[in-house]
Amino acid sequence: MDTHDIRFPTSRELDGSDAMNPDPDYSAAYVVLRTDSSDGLEGHGFTFTIGRGNDVQVAAIAALRPHLLGRNVAELCADPASLSRDLVGDSQLRWLGPEKGVMHMAIGAVVNAAWDLAAKRAGQPLWRLLAHADPVWLVSQVDFRYLADALTPEEALGLLREGRRGLAEREAALLERGYPGYTTSPGWLGYSDEKLTRLAKQAVADGFTQIKLKVGADLDDDLRRMRTARAAVGERVRIAVDANQRWNVGEAIEWTRALAGLNPYWIEEPTSPDDILGHAAVREGVAPVKVATGEHVQNRVVFKQLLQAGALDVLQIDAARVGGVNENLAILLLAAKFGVPVCPHAGGVGLCELVQHLSMFDYLALSGTTEDRVIEYVDHLHEHFTAPVVIRDGHYTAPLTPGFSATMHPASIAEYRYPDGTFWAADLAGRQ
Repeated sequence: MDTHDIRFPTSRELDGSDAMNPDPDYSAAYVVLRTDSSDGLEGHGFTFTIGRGNDVQVAAIAALRPHLLGRNVAELCADPASLSRDLVGDSQLRWLGPEKGVMHMAIGAVVNAAWDLAAKRAGQPLWRLLAHADPVWLVSQVDFRYLADALTPEEALGLLREGRRGLAEREAALLERGYPGYTTSPGWLGYSDEKLTRLAKQAVADGFTQIKLKVGADLDDDLRRMRTARAAVGERVRIAVDANQRWNVGEAIEWTRALAGLNPYWIEEPTSPDDILGHAAVREGVAPVKVATGEHVQNRVVFKQLLQAGALDVLQIDAARVGGVNENLAILLLAAKFGVPVCPHAGGVGLCELVQHLSMFDYLALSGTTEDRVIEYVDHLHEHFTAPVVIRDGHYTAPLTPGFSATMHPASIAEYRYPDGTFWAADLAGRQ
């Protein structure tokens, strides 16, 4: 198991900037699983950070190494849940969570790398491996501890069996049309109005029917930028807004109401991601504007409570925040049980590449629909991946390369590994 601290200097152009994170350097705590098999295949995974915390995240991933070395590859790929259970169940490391924070994100990176390896060995993209898997096996991949009051294994099996009806027709449609996306690229808080207008118009020309703006620092600025965006895209294109956890509950309600005349589609992360009752109060206070959250929700248990409390209209999974594919399967099943649409977060290096697989599985073999469902798209850093996302007419094209689309080019790792990669070594030397 190899680990790498990969960082990109995105803060210098204010790419990714928002009200809570004004200077993010998009980063990946990256892991590669290698085996002694003659096929030479590797499992690649990562979790997303925004800069200096990446060294902590890499160290957390490295702490999991003893659970990987010497493991039987065929058994791992046949049952990735076995690895997930072992990593989550390490009692001394679990004490740092449990099932939250840096250690849980590290688990997600390693588990995702195992799924990448499993899909490569199966010769399939992960979305297809999951969509065609036996529902009984999929249920075996889910940890139902703490979920049984909201979702039982029997209910999950019923949802998956029902969800498979019409799979072949939907797969044909997916391969022809793709999965709908929306773009955040015009909406970073640090962008000028001119850049916002140019990128918003380009988004519409590229076929997107929804864009997103960052808000929450200054109400007058938000109103001006919202008017600017609305003038650029017209009335038929949805504009979502994202506060990135900036507000208290009352402030969130007041601010969103102030923006309501410009018809925002949803307000994202209006307050702390841990505040379930706060989100419920915001949802009641800002309707008909929808409430969306999830990119910082720490585990399936918090998602369960958000759904039970009626605290969100749109659930946003993140491929790298929770404990990997297995836990995201649980969250997708919860969303299906409660009838809440899933619109994943993908604002970060490699997240678009990963989460497309989960949404496509959900469409093909669980929810059966793309109505009111879109995957976030950010036009940053895709060139560093060997199988980058392809957007056509505002839709994600279904990837066909075997694996989880997580593999970075070796040259990109060599250039942007911190602090000894060629870019950072030269950059740091130039500052001395």
